[in-house]
Amino acid sequence: MSTRPASRRRVAAFHVQGETFAEQLRHCRGGAGGLELACKLGRKLGPKKVMLVDSRLYHIWKPSLHEVAAGSLDIHAEGLSYQMLAHDNGFTYVYGALEALDTAQNTITVGPIETAAGETVLPRRSIGFHSLVLAVGSTSNYFGVPGAAEHTISLNGTEDAERFRLTLLKLLAKAATEKSEHERGSGGGSGIDIVIIGGGATGVELAAELREASGVYAAYGFGHLQPMQDVRITILEGAPRILAPLPERVSTAAVKLLAERGVRVSVETRVTAIEADKVIVGNGTVYPSDITVWAAGIKAPDLLARLGLPTVKGGQVDVTGELSVKGFPNIYALGDCALCVGADGKPVPPRAQAAHQQADYLLDALLRREQGKPPRGKPYVYRDYGSLVSFGQSTSVGSLMGSLQGSNWFVEGAFARLMYTSLHLMHHKAIMGTMRTGVLALARFLIKRSTPHVKLH
Repeated sequence: MSTRPASRRRVAAFHVQGETFAEQLRHCRGGAGGLELACKLGRKLGPKKVMLVDSRLYHIWKPSLHEVAAGSLDIHAEGLSYQMLAHDNGFTYVYGALEALDTAQNTITVGPIETAAGETVLPRRSIGFHSLVLAVGSTSNYFGVPGAAEHTISLNGTEDAERFRLTLLKLLAKAATEKSEHERGSGGGSGIDIVIIGGGATGVELAAELREASGVYAAYGFGHLQPMQDVRITILEGAPRILAPLPERVSTAAVKLLAERGVRVSVETRVTAIEADKVIVGNGTVYPSDITVWAAGIKAPDLLARLGLPTVKGGQVDVTGELSVKGFPNIYALGDCALCVGADGKPVPPRAQAAHQQADYLLDALLRREQGKPPRGKPYVYRDYGSLVSFGQSTSVGSLMGSLQGSNWFVEGAFARLMYTSLHLMHHKAIMGTMRTGVLALARFLIKRSTPHVKLH
């Protein structure tokens, strides 16, 4: 292991049949699948057996980051404290980032926590485990496009969404001031250009949410702006259609809804370079941009390649059908960071529903291992229940059932939106229980009726 830990501790030693074992079930980190698994295991085994490590202090459901970016969801109200979740669900929470893995000694190194001034709050730590589950998610894949990493914002985490939102607020204030001066004949009024690169679910949902939110912002102090004219939103997609992995009918409906909202969509458009104020595409067209969002692809975090585990071309950990890392039967991986090949020979798609299913599969496998029972011997099987895409706070589109019945049911409108919301509630139920999820949903419903519809600070 290249990094020598400042301290070393072997956790959760317990006595079984006269022998002492280190039986720590360690999880990195608290995304949808990892957190659900930690909560469910914690309720079964307790804090001496289950530990979750994460570099953030609170959890937010990643599919809702586009709402945080648009300002229609407040992370300080929506975010759930890991310390609270650990207390309520019976697991131990460790604050810090995974730095290294020693497979010979069955230990991980968790990095230090420091203040902005460089003061150490928590030292580097070494933690032992019996079973390790990696759920570190994914990050943006820029495909070598010049300027992409430097001049775009990707919605990988809450900090990215908040940076986008604060940048948007500043630009809205500037545009409103310029528009006011223009109306008085003393200046210009060019408005704001937002370019979203990638027409997948993230890009489409962000565009729709931004259009809806821009109208709300105009009502809250930016009255000089005309959202449809002054906040210009463009989606650039390299494939022949947006939402390419979904049925064509869903894509067609999405294009129609975006057009109704004044969002420009350009397909078969390959981005070749990005600068601070513009995006350049293959045919030489230049798109002016005040904020550029990268939503064109994901990859596994670079960290995985440094852990000494087998990885594939995309950087994902190579796992067996039982979700254990090949060659390491006590190390597992789930979600976006794991390459799991299904019975059809195709990789399991990087979707929240896949991570949720994998968490339930590993819950059973780890409990059986803890109880000394043999594995079931059945590999994980991905079941596609369909996909839903949000178009603001009132409507969604998508397809249901997917391969479960061998066909797709197209859904849209308020019913689809209700089902989309239910996915979020199902996740909360898994980590908080039915009663608390219901109370929280009611509280947030009431709060939204007494506060601004967008976050203004």
